[in-house]
Amino acid sequence: MRLPEIFTRHLIRIGLGLAVVALFLLTTTDLLHMGFIKRLDHFTYDVRLNLMMPGTVDNRIVIVDIDEKSLQEQGRWPWGRNKLASLVDKLFDQYKIKVMGFDVVFAEKDDSSGLKSIEEIQSKYLSGDDLFKRTIDELRPKLDYDQVFADSLKGRNVVLGYYFSQNGKDESVGLLPTASFVDGSFKGKNIPFTEVAGFGANLDVLQKNAYTAGHFNPDPDEDGISRKVPMLLKYKDNLYEALSVAVARVALGNPKLEAKFAEGLGVSSKYAGLEWLKLGDRQIPVDANVAALIPYRGKQSSFPYVSATDVLTGKVPAEVLDNKIVLLGTTAPGLMDLRATPVQNIYPGVEIHANMISGILDQNIKEKPAYTMGAEFVLILITGLLLAILLPVLNPVMATALAFAVFFLSIIFNLIVWQFGNLVLPLASILLMIAAIYVLNMAYGFFVESRGKRQLAGLFGQYVPPELVDEMSKDPDAFSLEGESRELTVLFSDVRGFTTISEGLEPKELTQLMNEFLTPMTHVIHHSRGTIDKYMGDAIMAFWGAPLHDVQHAKHALDAAMGMMDSLSVLQEEFKKRGWPEIKIGVGLNTGPMTVGNMGSSFRMAYTVMGDAVNLGSRLESLTKNYGVYIIVSEYTKEQVPEYIYRELDLVRVKGKDKPVTIFEPICEAGKEDKAIKDELKLYRETLKLYRAQNWDIAELQFINLKNQYPNRYLYPMYLERVAFYRANPPGDDWDGVFTHQSK
Repeated sequence: MRLPEIFTRHLIRIGLGLAVVALFLLTTTDLLHMGFIKRLDHFTYDVRLNLMMPGTVDNRIVIVDIDEKSLQEQGRWPWGRNKLASLVDKLFDQYKIKVMGFDVVFAEKDDSSGLKSIEEIQSKYLSGDDLFKRTIDELRPKLDYDQVFADSLKGRNVVLGYYFSQNGKDESVGLLPTASFVDGSFKGKNIPFTEVAGFGANLDVLQKNAYTAGHFNPDPDEDGISRKVPMLLKYKDNLYEALSVAVARVALGNPKLEAKFAEGLGVSSKYAGLEWLKLGDRQIPVDANVAALIPYRGKQSSFPYVSATDVLTGKVPAEVLDNKIVLLGTTAPGLMDLRATPVQNIYPGVEIHANMISGILDQNIKEKPAYTMGAEFVLILITGLLLAILLPVLNPVMATALAFAVFFLSIIFNLIVWQFGNLVLPLASILLMIAAIYVLNMAYGFFVESRGKRQLAGLFGQYVPPELVDEMSKDPDAFSLEGESRELTVLFSDVRGFTTISEGLEPKELTQLMNEFLTPMTHVIHHSRGTIDKYMGDAIMAFWGAPLHDVQHAKHALDAAMGMMDSLSVLQEEFKKRGWPEIKIGVGLNTGPMTVGNMGSSFRMAYTVMGDAVNLGSRLESLTKNYGVYIIVSEYTKEQVPEYIYRELDLVRVKGKDKPVTIFEPICEAGKEDKAIKDELKLYRETLKLYRAQNWDIAELQFINLKNQYPNRYLYPMYLERVAFYRANPPGDDWDGVFTHQSK
């Protein structure tokens, strides 16, 4: 089926647009990586996050802040563990908090009480003083600040924090909590967890008395911005939960942390289908590396802050902390717990954990599973095909309107999915693709087609009025010459070796020879009801079936071709008498749909044909010398002229055409062939079948017989060469017998 003309005129632009689509489709896979697209995708994510975040304060989570005020009143950090014990006691006993999480780690012992120094004095100087020894024993429980702190943690919903080191050797300190998932929990699942090399955890005595602990490892992107947090980290085949998960789990009554896998989605083995972690009826969506996007509520102070010193001195109103989740962290610049985030360049790390806990409780963490790659692929494919096909055929105004409409609709669709589907779809790639296809079309239209318009005006300027030339230049697509589509037969004729002939004659003689040749050829064409389209030097182009309809246009065209051969044989005798060289011609005929019309101006009109069928006729004329024949007709012409006997020459694919066509040499009118011709054609048809069945040996033998019987036929030696080639280079079982010609 032929494409509508409006599309065929813009095949180059459509092809370039499709190439852009293919390029962006590759970026959604692992085959092509473009760093700037990833950076732009981070940017679009940040814009969406800032645009759509609620900007409200969550009073369920309170941050007890080790701020500058606390450091001034309580002394520089780290504080003695006895002070931290007092802080914990105050929070649980006086303020009745629900859960407490520490965004700090206690990996070293606290010797600030002086107990260690007193014990050294006793050991060195007063080892025999029993009274001194008893006094130390009585004071030890009060001066062992680590134990005092540990006692304050015991039996309370306290979650300690610790960190993992992802590079270097395993130089670990402290005691890890119980793993969330032990080795073998995900046997058979190829999940790319982030693996760590070591850890910095809390003292044994503290960890053993705390309820649990969670890691507070950040997971910034390549640009240093914290957009996600690893929910599970892998250390020595065990998996450990994040601080936010641990705090939320305790706040929810300690449900078991479970993994939930997607079923039947056809996700890749790399992703393995792990989509969520589950805490009771709460789900935590995770990506391929089991990290969760941080659901920022807003800028800093999206949660209530109270100064740690005000808690110690009892200045905080009870209702602020009653039954709340408390996180102990710091905003003091000197303590280095400030992060770069999408919502703020300097953002307290403790508030990142608060956002994660809030998101877990409310189940509003955005999902970005691995299968979004497939969704991105489909969106790019659909949008890209739409624009690549439609933009070239629209005028600049309509093309701009369509591109901008699709651009903004893509953004709106993405925001709807973000807000109501809680799903993060990539946006940068599709917006870049839309912009690239639009710019490509506009640039092509300006630099290429506008030049073509100027050339068109120059070409027709000598035939049409200036005002019409101006109109054509402004919008040549809107100006169409009258024409119609008909089924016609076209003939191309060309003199072989014309250059050599012309070099051997004086200009006057050459002109006379061409006139003597073209005149009788034209008579033959006119006699058979043909229309001369044009003379091209030594070549003739003619067609049948227009302007008057001719139901036998194919037969009349073939009659003309055969008549031209007869007329040429008469001319040869005359040329020989004059000392002119012998002339041989090749003729190609094809039948098919063509556009025919009167094209030109009131000063000069040219009635001509055009179309793929015309081009094929020209190609067939060029092939006559390849097969050593004078006339070649296509299968379409042969079909309409059964009154002739034909020799099938080949099944070919000519240059510029994908569809193969069978070509024939007309022999004579049916009924006029003699027995020798019949026998030759019968043997040749059988041999051609053997050739196409790749029965090389027998085919070769038969072609040799044909060659010996008919030494003047160029066709048979040609097939012998092909048999030899294909025997050495087998075409394969799926070979359909087609021979592709690379030259015109």
